[in-house]
Amino acid sequence: MSLRFIYGRAGSGKSHFCLNDIKKRIDEGGNNPLILLVPEQFSFQAEKNLIKTIGEAGMLKAQVLSFRRMTYKVLNEVGGLTRKHINNSGKSMLIYKIMEENSNKLKVFKKAVKRQGFVTTVSDIITEFKKYDITLENLNSTLDRIENENLKNKLHDLILIFSQFEERLHKKYIDSEDDLIMLSEKMSKSHMFDEAEIWIDEFVSFTPQEYKVLEKLMIKAKRVNITLCTDYLNSSSTDNSMDLFLPTKSTEQKILRIIEENSMKYDKPIELSCSPCYRFKDTKELQHLEKYIFSYPYKVYKEKSHDISIFKALNKYTEVEDTARDIVRMCRDNGFRFKDIAVISGDLDGYESLFRAIFAEYDIPYFIDKKRKINDNPIIMLIMSAVEILSKSWSYEAVFRYLKTGLLDLTNEDIDLIENYVLSNGIKGSAWLKEEPWNFGLTYSFEEKEEISDYEKETLDKINLLRDKIREPIIKLSLDIKGGKKGRIICESLYNFICNIKVDEKVEKWIEYFKENDELDKANEYSQIWNIVMEVLDQIVEVMGEEKLSIATFSQILSKGFDEYEIGVIPPALDQVLIGSVTRLKSHDVSVLYIVGVNDGIFPAAVLNEGVLTDTDREILKEKGMEIAKDTRSRAFEEQFLVYTTLTTVSKYLHLSYSVSDEAGKTKRPSIVIGRIKKIFSNIEEESNLIEEDDDEKLKFVTGPKATFNKLIENVKKDSKGYITPMWLDVYKWYDKNEKWSNKLDNVFNGFSYSNEAEIADTNRVRKLYGRHLNISVSRLEKFVNCPFSYFIQYGLNAKERKVYKLSSPDLGSFMHNVLQTFSTKLKEENLSWNELEDEWCEKEVSSIVDEILEKMPSSIFNSSKRYKYITSNAKRILNRSVLLIAEHMRRGGFQPAGYELSFSNSGDFPPISVELHSGETVSLVGRVDRVDSMNDEANTYLRIIDYKSGIKEFKLSDVYYGLQMQLLIYLDAMLTELEKRMDKDAIPGGILYFKLDDPIIKTKGDISDIEIEERIMKALKMNGLLLDDPYLIRKMDNEMEKSSDIVPASIKKDGTLSKAYSSVATVEQFKLLRKYVKDTIASLCEQILEGNICVSPNKHKNGDACAYCIYPSVCQFDTSMKENKYRVMNDKSDEEVWNEIKSKYKE
Repeated sequence: MSLRFIYGRAGSGKSHFCLNDIKKRIDEGGNNPLILLVPEQFSFQAEKNLIKTIGEAGMLKAQVLSFRRMTYKVLNEVGGLTRKHINNSGKSMLIYKIMEENSNKLKVFKKAVKRQGFVTTVSDIITEFKKYDITLENLNSTLDRIENENLKNKLHDLILIFSQFEERLHKKYIDSEDDLIMLSEKMSKSHMFDEAEIWIDEFVSFTPQEYKVLEKLMIKAKRVNITLCTDYLNSSSTDNSMDLFLPTKSTEQKILRIIEENSMKYDKPIELSCSPCYRFKDTKELQHLEKYIFSYPYKVYKEKSHDISIFKALNKYTEVEDTARDIVRMCRDNGFRFKDIAVISGDLDGYESLFRAIFAEYDIPYFIDKKRKINDNPIIMLIMSAVEILSKSWSYEAVFRYLKTGLLDLTNEDIDLIENYVLSNGIKGSAWLKEEPWNFGLTYSFEEKEEISDYEKETLDKINLLRDKIREPIIKLSLDIKGGKKGRIICESLYNFICNIKVDEKVEKWIEYFKENDELDKANEYSQIWNIVMEVLDQIVEVMGEEKLSIATFSQILSKGFDEYEIGVIPPALDQVLIGSVTRLKSHDVSVLYIVGVNDGIFPAAVLNEGVLTDTDREILKEKGMEIAKDTRSRAFEEQFLVYTTLTTVSKYLHLSYSVSDEAGKTKRPSIVIGRIKKIFSNIEEESNLIEEDDDEKLKFVTGPKATFNKLIENVKKDSKGYITPMWLDVYKWYDKNEKWSNKLDNVFNGFSYSNEAEIADTNRVRKLYGRHLNISVSRLEKFVNCPFSYFIQYGLNAKERKVYKLSSPDLGSFMHNVLQTFSTKLKEENLSWNELEDEWCEKEVSSIVDEILEKMPSSIFNSSKRYKYITSNAKRILNRSVLLIAEHMRRGGFQPAGYELSFSNSGDFPPISVELHSGETVSLVGRVDRVDSMNDEANTYLRIIDYKSGIKEFKLSDVYYGLQMQLLIYLDAMLTELEKRMDKDAIPGGILYFKLDDPIIKTKGDISDIEIEERIMKALKMNGLLLDDPYLIRKMDNEMEKSSDIVPASIKKDGTLSKAYSSVATVEQFKLLRKYVKDTIASLCEQILEGNICVSPNKHKNGDACAYCIYPSVCQFDTSMKENKYRVMNDKSDEEVWNEIKSKYKE
């Protein structure tokens, strides 16, 4: 019954001493039990080391234990294993259920119950209470003495949750955190430690529960040996907060108190020397680093450093790339095996994907020692999404997450087909449950439903078969658990559902497939996942099997259960580089260590004040006599100690790297560790890739074939002329002579001459695409002007985006046009004049028309949600404002509507507009005019073309010049031509105008009258366009105008002439020139289309470029870094410049 400490700094050989001491006892031939006690994560490596030291035969006399193994062995010996254990998953599920049931009683945590991760946070604090031997009695007595109101409320909630957790748990089960309590209670009955000698290694500190177990061990055992990583002797003060070894010295003091309280014998400690340290016997640099890294003052190492190196990288990618190259160098040039090497990071999640990609490129075998969450595994996703389908009423997200798991008997084509249909028609919720077949049409349309084609009918039949196949198993599950069944019944039903859709068979096939293809880690993962699913369902049955649960509550409980699980994978091979986190490194022997991400806040890690209890809360509780886990200050010292043990784990070579910028280019600072090492090692060279390397340094890029090939290509690409330096030329020759790589090399170099240009399409094929006779709308021609390639993809190849059930701006515009057409037609049919309309009648009629149109629409989107119902209401308001404004325009002018929605087509109001090309061939322009107004006097008939716009549209002569605004002018030309054929009078252009459909909000600084509001609205909705330069005609458009019109873009000076600065006008001759120019432009554009112009040539102007809203960037791959890909810049031209350009073109 004695204690002996084994003191020594990192690398002094404490673990080695323990192993040899055990061997010595075996060799002495005693029968005393020999036990090596280590932390759970180190137990596997400790067993390997022990077997290596004492041989397999020696394992009959010695054994490695962790506290968990020790608990199992003692309870197995004396009894106590019969009570069922609840794991972390069951614990979280039970805590969630308690919090949900008592949400109204919670003072602080009420709103946090549903927050992601909060249940785990509460579970952690309950675990903390148990580890630190905090009972409900302790909490209740402390609560009465707390004055801080916030902390008092937190404790109230925690006591409520903790008490109910313990009450429900201990009826039948035991929490894993209670194991050590049971162990300390049962140890007195156990004989396995009688006269044993125990070595306790690799611990820094212990919890109060563990100290109780240690006390029992020291009472029963012959001797307990405890290793402490410290610089000798208990005489060192624990009051020095700057002491590196403060954590272990605090542990030492607590153990000495146990010795004193139990009057135990204290044997002379073993003091292991570091002159030299056992681990660093082959390297003076690492020995110097261990001694001075956190010593004050420190001693400078003046020799050149070979065993410690630092690399400054531009970013994470180049940092990992340098690590990979150096690993290859160490194995190739220095004789190390991959298994001798470890790579660690304080930000493993941030580096993991880079490790996987780059190490594969460098042909480095690796194993990532990290437990993974299971939530994104297809089995878990299928189960959770199936339950969410029921709890979230067949939401789109839940349904297709379920379908895309790959575990159902559906092909990808089946899933795509039904997904496109569902998205197009907005199918969700009860639409999945209706017995009638779906018949919405393959895509949503604003038009009334017509007869469907045979193809559509056949496709709809297939879609309905798929629907039934998908929904029937889930409907059966819904019926089985409907109405709030007991947890046991829900779990049974869910298990039957999984079996009915044959998930178990599919998983078994996947596991076999992974094994056959040597993907053993995946096979292991899927085996574990299936067992976890069964375990979670079992835990629900055990903990709340007889409680009634709603499907929503069950879904949350199941989610919390899966959240707690992480899976670890066994290394599939022996000779692999270990990649892991800082905390798990000491479980492995490491000769070469790479620490990546040695940046501020990562290594050492920033210690955050997280969790339910803040540092202030913990300080208050400590003052009241209730000490729990450490605060952030204490954990910061532990983090420093962790940095020390990490840096000193390696025995041969240490490489540290950091990056100076993140993915967004934001500056990152190096860790204080980098600065400290630079001070201690004055001659250490910090390598970097921030500057161009010389030829000698470039040799390091020659590693494996795959990685070197990529570097070769990268270096050739740096020189636009393809010049290769002598070194890379030699590399090129090696690949060129290598049969395996020569073809790939040729393909890559051929790629350097690639130009992203679309060749002129074959004219015969163009004719097949567009037809022998080109029928085209002006709006499509304007899109051709924006980009010929985009036009070709959209109208030549007819490529479309996936149709989604939503209301786009063009859809809303079409709908509003439809309403205005119906309203205008009704006026004409009932012989009503715009001048006579009353506000109330207009509002009622608009509302009625909107409602009638919506009734005729299949599965109307306007009624699909509250948002769209609001849009409908808003559309009614805008349309009502628009008809009132049109009426006011008519009352204040001499123009009256001559036609609405007049179409140019073979079956329209007018024949297509014919345009002759230079070849003599003609093309037909088709389209529709929103409104044509006319005014007659004795000699002439004046026409103006009105185009309704639901968005912002500004008329610009510059856009006409470039072919971006031709529609109104070509319609004006066509209408004037038709009118001249039919009438004796001259047809004169009155103007072309955009009418904005809107009901603007007027901002004011104070109260204004309703009349003034209406005046401001009219000004805000003033039409814009181009008018005839004729004051008489302008007044016929606004007979109330004095100086400036509120209706059209015109202003009259005092002398009665039009102000050119404030008016948008053109003479009759200028209109003729514009009409001719537009027709010629159209002819030229049509010729380009028929000649096969499909150039990737988007335009760019002051307000943006054609690519901004293009949906085909992935097709054209337009890239301005390529010399062939440049914008066609359309610089804004003044009106004067446009007129001059056009006049010069037609100058005789």
